[in-house]
Amino acid sequence: MNPRLASAFALLPEYLGWHVLLSFSALVLGVAISLPLAVAASRSPRLRWPVLAGASLIQTIPSLALLALFYPLLLAISALSLATFGKGFSALGFLPSLLALTLYSMLPILRNGAAGILGVDPAVKEAADGVGMTSRQRLFQVELPLAAPVIMAGVRTAAVWTIGAATLSTPVGQTSLGNYIFAGLQTENWVFVLFGCAASAALALIADQLLGLIEAGTRNRSLRLVALGAAGLLVGVALAVAPLLGLGKAGSYVVGAKNFSEQYILAELIADRLEKAGAQVSRKEDLGSAVAYRALASGEIDVYVDYSGTLWTNVLNRKDNPGRAEVLKQLTAELKRRDGVVVLGSLGFENAYALTMRPDRAKALGVASIADLAREAPRLTLGSDLEFLSRPEWKAVETAYGLKFKTKRSYQPTFMYRALEGGEADVISAFSSDGRIAADKLAVLTDPKAAIPPYDAVVLISPKRAGDRRLTDALKPLIGAIPVSAMQAANYSVDRDQAKASPAEAAKALERQILPSP
Repeated sequence: MNPRLASAFALLPEYLGWHVLLSFSALVLGVAISLPLAVAASRSPRLRWPVLAGASLIQTIPSLALLALFYPLLLAISALSLATFGKGFSALGFLPSLLALTLYSMLPILRNGAAGILGVDPAVKEAADGVGMTSRQRLFQVELPLAAPVIMAGVRTAAVWTIGAATLSTPVGQTSLGNYIFAGLQTENWVFVLFGCAASAALALIADQLLGLIEAGTRNRSLRLVALGAAGLLVGVALAVAPLLGLGKAGSYVVGAKNFSEQYILAELIADRLEKAGAQVSRKEDLGSAVAYRALASGEIDVYVDYSGTLWTNVLNRKDNPGRAEVLKQLTAELKRRDGVVVLGSLGFENAYALTMRPDRAKALGVASIADLAREAPRLTLGSDLEFLSRPEWKAVETAYGLKFKTKRSYQPTFMYRALEGGEADVISAFSSDGRIAADKLAVLTDPKAAIPPYDAVVLISPKRAGDRRLTDALKPLIGAIPVSAMQAANYSVDRDQAKASPAEAAKALERQILPSP
């Protein structure tokens, strides 16, 4: 079997289990909320419009944005709960995903529920009243049974929507089939991308067919079909969720990672070190920069690698640049004082933002520095990663040099390099530890005004693990041990080599190089 396909199958039990649990929970909660609202809307014309309009409004919000919005809201509520009652709750992963997907599932159930009840023949309702049924009896014995096929059609639609949208829960820390897609896009592992899409589509089709049996049973008054569909759903959910039992035991470590190759490799390196120390490890990958730090500070994850410039500008909101050593010194003291976060130390290399161009293009335009670039920028297109244009670092560079580009476009980091190669972008915000810079012989523009801060890769430890000797002892050998050349080679082995390595394989090779066995 193809090694990448074998790797995809090895991850399937965990990814599928979480995806099924999340989707099923959101759908059940959506039905539990939507059906009573549908009944109320069918009874009251005044209530009907705002309820249906509200559900429709939720659908206009992109599902990824809806998922992301719940995280800071829950984090604030958790902090308030901790301050008031002495106990908080997890704001990362399952809970924000569950709430967002529940809201996302409601519209088809609400619409079909209200339409189904309102569509019951008035003569049937009159007959029910004529035999002395109360309003409650008429609802449960006449209206809901007759409306059940229409309601189930809405549930089927909601199930397909929810299963599809659940793939987008990965950036808020929830494991799902989306992990295949996000990681695959970044590392150009198309086997992972196709596998994740196929698995999600198959799951949606299976759920739709089982719910279709229940719908057919309600239409034909067949308890056998209803029971068969319900049993299939429950057995399927049980089988999918079974592999999750035992995961995340007390005492295990959660290693975080952002959404690019270097982060995947370093997360695997950290996880491997902890596993060799006898610890159980789980991973939360594809996190945004702000989400990752907040998750660490609140104890949602235990350790991850960040960059001094990112922390300096985005967390501490500093705009000055006192130099690499001083930034690291002040950052270490301030994060400990303010948030209790421990900066264990620098891994030994920088991964700084670096504006780069194809060498032929830079030579033709006479551009060697960002100051030179400012002269040509109005005729050029800037390509960036998904975060750069909204970060303080970009604002600082833009202001310092007066950069005004003709067009600015954002890409997944892998596609950003492809855009430069294909001419869709003239300049990109590359990363200095990326092996593709040397491999493609890209021209790195100098920064004479030092507008871009230093970006030492630093190991961060959450406040709750600050005194954890097993954790710090396992990771201390990594401090200062990774030269930028070694990190570039590891990144390139994942990003561009013909015989592409997985992040886990690249991490093992990097560990053998920097920490050779005695």
